[in-house]
Formats: sequence, C-alpha cells, structure tokens
Amino acid sequence: MEKETLAEKRAIAEQYKAMPYRAKVNLAESRIWEWVETCDRNGKNCHVSVGGLDSITLLMLVRRTIPSRDIPAISITYLEDRSIQQVHKQLGVIPVKPFKSQAAVINEFGFPVISKAKASKIEYIQVPNQPKQTFIHAIMTGDMGEQGHFEHSEKIKLPDKYIELFGGYYAEHRPDLSCRVAPFKVSAKCCKYMKEDPADAWAKEHNSWPFLGLMQSEGGQRELGLLRNGCNYVGKNTARSCPLNYFSRQDLLQLALELEVPVPKIYGEIVRDTDGTLRTTRAQRTGCSMCGFGIHIEKRPHRFDRLREDNPKAWEYWMKNCCIDPETGEKYGWGRVLDYIGVGWENAPDTDLPGQVSLFEEVCANG
Repeated sequence: MEKETLAEKRAIAEQYKAMPYRAKVNLAESRIWEWVETCDRNGKNCHVSVGGLDSITLLMLVRRTIPSRDIPAISITYLEDRSIQQVHKQLGVIPVKPFKSQAAVINEFGFPVISKAKASKIEYIQVPNQPKQTFIHAIMTGDMGEQGHFEHSEKIKLPDKYIELFGGYYAEHRPDLSCRVAPFKVSAKCCKYMKEDPADAWAKEHNSWPFLGLMQSEGGQRELGLLRNGCNYVGKNTARSCPLNYFSRQDLLQLALELEVPVPKIYGEIVRDTDGTLRTTRAQRTGCSMCGFGIHIEKRPHRFDRLREDNPKAWEYWMKNCCIDPETGEKYGWGRVLDYIGVGWENAPDTDLPGQVSLFEEVCANG
C-alpha cells in the first residue's frame, strides 16, 4: 500500500514539476503564506534556515512575499565558504554555532565521503566484531536472511566497489572480493552535530518552525522526504516548510536572477548559455568546506580545487593536517582519503588538470 501511495504522490509531483516557471513561483508564494498561517495557528514563530544559493534565494522570496513580517534567518554560517558568509552577513542572517568543530567531528567519527546513506553503512562495517552479523551480511551481500524472508535487497547492500575499499573486517562475507581496511574512518554524523542539532536547538529555544530551501530535483533522501510529506509538513517530531519543493535547478537560478540575489563568489555568476540553459560559472553546489559527499563524481576543478584557489591556507589544513593518525601520530587530511578512493587533488587548479579519476579509474571528462 505504501508503494502505491508513494507512486501516486510521485505522479502528482511530476505534474507540479512540469508546471511553467511562473506557476511554480505563485505556488511557492502560496505555500509561504500557508506556512506562516500554520505557525500562527499553532502558536509558533517561523524562520528561514539558510546555507548556500538555494536557501539564500528562498530567504529573499520569503521577504518579498511577506514584507510585513520580520521573519528571521539563521545559519551555521561558520561552516560555509567565506563568500557565502559575507552574503549571510549582508542579509542579516543570524549565526548559530555548531555543537562540534569540523576537525573534531572528523577526528572523532570519520570523513563524510561518497554519500550520507553509504557513509552510514561504511561506518558500521568499519567497526570489527559487530554483534549484528545478519545486518553486516545484508550490507555486504544484500541477502536479508530469515528476518528478511530470505529476500535480496540491493537498496541495503553496498555496491561491490565500496565493499572492496571498506569491507576488510568482514571479508569472510565476500570471499569473491579483495576487501581492504581503509586507513581512515568514514561517517555520516557530521551534519547531525554541526548543522541539524544546533539548528533544532535554536528553533526549540525560539519556539520556531523553519522554512527550508529543499527541492525534489536534488534527488536522494531529500526527494523521498518531499514526495512523502509535501511542501508544508507538521508531524509528531518534525515541522518544516519547503516552498521550492517542485523547482528545478533552472527554476531556482531564474528566481535568483528575478530577485537580484547576491550570488556568493564561490558560485561565480549566473549566466545563460546559447541554448538558454542557466548555470553558475564556478560551483554548481556547495556545502561545508570539509564535506566530501559526492566528490568522487565531480569533474575537476572540484570543490577542493576551488578551496585551494580561494583559501590556500584552509586547503593546506584540510588536505594535509586536520587529523592525527591514532597509531602513528602522523598528521593527515582529505588528501589521504582522496588518494584512497582515486580522486586527484595535489596538482594545483591553475595547471593543466587531468580528468577527475573516480573510484575505479573511470576517467571523467576534463573540468
């Protein structure tokens, strides 16, 4: 029944996503008004949670839609690129401190690499002698065992290329592969301690429910959550509004132009190609300066190349010195991680960059 319901919701979402740009903007403005009214009925304040260009654009849309309400904006701005921090300051975004520093999270839990969902599974199989061997077997093989009615799940299983890189402690589950133990830890806990928990704590302290700049077009868990819960959602433990739910990247960039959004330097400029497609001339997406989710599929110059160009001291720290090996005492950083998964980084971004190399030496086009 759940699958049927989700399929129905997906069909409806596709209709919304196919609407003209102006209709999507009108719908987003309606959702903003509805959320403010929902907050009022529930005795709540509301705020905009801000990070990169998407949510900066949402903030300006909220302010244009309801100019009479002084709706605040918050951000864990310390985690963002310096140019994004400058725009936050310009727009009066309230800075919120993370619960842990970036270096502390990496040293304690591990590097955020590949994707959030896969990092959670990698983190689990990087601990030897785990008690839940049935779950380990499912991650390593996809076979669910008796509890899973002996079904096979590719959704739970890690792809073989990651099992080979990180599954060394449980190699007996996959004797057909040459599994290794990585010389660093992997984790998906970074967002929890540095963004989610601090933002939730601020919201609780100020009795406020957030606007978020999430879009289904981003894919992954965000798309699934937006499909299930729609633009405005009040649940038992979660309440949030995502007025840009049905926007495409093109819609977002068009709205940014319409609102004259101050575009942070890390994105470059918003330009229109000869075929009418909008794009940013530098980064298309950004995140924390130490985040590596998706780095293995980026073309060069990738995010760490841009960090080197914009902030050489920060690049030196994150690539070589942010961690201490507990066994050798050696300092290391993202360089060790990128070398291990096959991503180039040492050659400077102003030289003739070879194509980005992915996990198994599949050469991408030159950046």
